[in-house]
Amino acid sequence: MSEANTPRPRGEIFEYAGATVELVDANTVLAAARVNPVELARRGDWPAPVQRVDVTVSSVDVTRGVDVTEGADSTGGAGEKAHVFVARIRAGAEEMTTERMRRMVLGNDPIGLLLSKRIADGDPMATRFVDGVGTAAAAAYKKLGFDRTANPAANRGSGVFADAGVGLVAEVAYEADGDVVRLRAEVPRDEVTATHLRAFVTLTLQAVTELAGPDALRGRRYVFSREATPAPAPVTTQQVTLDMVGGLADVVGELRQIAVSFRHPEAMARWGARRPQGLLMYGPPGTGKTMLSRALANEIGADFREIRTPEILDKWLGGSERNIKQIFRDARRYRVPTLMLFDEFDSIVSYAGGGGDAASQALNAVAGIFKQEMNDLIEANPNVIVVATTNFPERVDESLIRSGRFDIKISVPRPDEVSRTEIFRKMIQGLVAAHETEGFRMFADDLDLPALGVASTGMTGADIKEVLRRVQMTKAMQDARTGGRADPITQAELLGAVRALRGRG
Repeated sequence: MSEANTPRPRGEIFEYAGATVELVDANTVLAAARVNPVELARRGDWPAPVQRVDVTVSSVDVTRGVDVTEGADSTGGAGEKAHVFVARIRAGAEEMTTERMRRMVLGNDPIGLLLSKRIADGDPMATRFVDGVGTAAAAAYKKLGFDRTANPAANRGSGVFADAGVGLVAEVAYEADGDVVRLRAEVPRDEVTATHLRAFVTLTLQAVTELAGPDALRGRRYVFSREATPAPAPVTTQQVTLDMVGGLADVVGELRQIAVSFRHPEAMARWGARRPQGLLMYGPPGTGKTMLSRALANEIGADFREIRTPEILDKWLGGSERNIKQIFRDARRYRVPTLMLFDEFDSIVSYAGGGGDAASQALNAVAGIFKQEMNDLIEANPNVIVVATTNFPERVDESLIRSGRFDIKISVPRPDEVSRTEIFRKMIQGLVAAHETEGFRMFADDLDLPALGVASTGMTGADIKEVLRRVQMTKAMQDARTGGRADPITQAELLGAVRALRGRG
């Protein structure tokens, strides 16, 4: 089975300064960085005084100094393209608080241990005594200036770290406040390889050891991965990103372009370009239109506001018109980027212009107000983008979704075989990252994802999610009955669940 079709992405594992380091799918990271900056998630705790490490891979036009991944044309022009690796290491001393001083006051001597026991037992006198001493000591500590211990990253000049083996040189600079060490390396795009990325990760860890000590990383484990660092539970719809979407490469690519146009109004203004103010997504139920809308909002960094039919349609005369006016009145006042989703759009404005009954007249009125409000929304508030989704595009009046109101219309089809394979891969990887622990394997090693893609012909992403839910539920019941001795999920069990769902068993 190819690496692209395995549910567990295989990374290169190596050791540095006693730490185990895994770099996942480096070639994919480099390819993705040609289009958008890629942030590598870091799993694990960093040793003091290091508080955080951020690593980003992007692409620039060296000749013109243009960041290709930030919206410039990556195909035109004669400038030389390069991959840029940047690491930002934040370090700082622990603040001297009363609680920290309290720990210092108690110490490990017999009196300290006795006081600790008394405090644990709830003795108010011991607590007040120790807190009083700690507060006084902390105040004196600050007054004497001992809290201004020099930051390890402060007051150093610039320099370089180098990996002679691959010829990678990283410039090292210390930002003004002295709390951040910044590494930057550049490699021509035509020459960059996964080895360069590994070398830069190693140089980043070298900088960490210079701050924290040569043995500070010993026994630790770090994973550098394009995927978001998994939460303790599966990623929810609210947290979904475009990177997590399985299949639909063309749709995802178009949504990325919309996100770039939204995030860079200065580039749009420079060229007199007008980003789309409205997006219509249509396709069969269960193909992920709502999920894609949330992913777009997260890609933009926008708030997500979902408007459903009951918020608009009102049985009282004039109520629906007032509701839609209020929704757009609020939209004009948003001061942060906001994506407004009109889900099941056809149920709000369907058949506009048809019928003479009261319900049809109400829909006509709502549709008419919607047209007026969309005419100048982007001029009234450039922070807002409107997305509408529907399973029945033929039910929506064409005048409502003409260009100028909904500039982009995207068909979200049922996934083909390759896309279904990718959906299985992304979903299973998410479950593995969220639930597998030392000694517990959720899925067996016999999974054949392309075979699952073939077997699930006609299924949507929602159907595949239901297949996995059914198998998880079955395993959980076995686990409950056997006291934790259920075997991992096998290929045969997944195929059985696919057949059962296709037959609606």
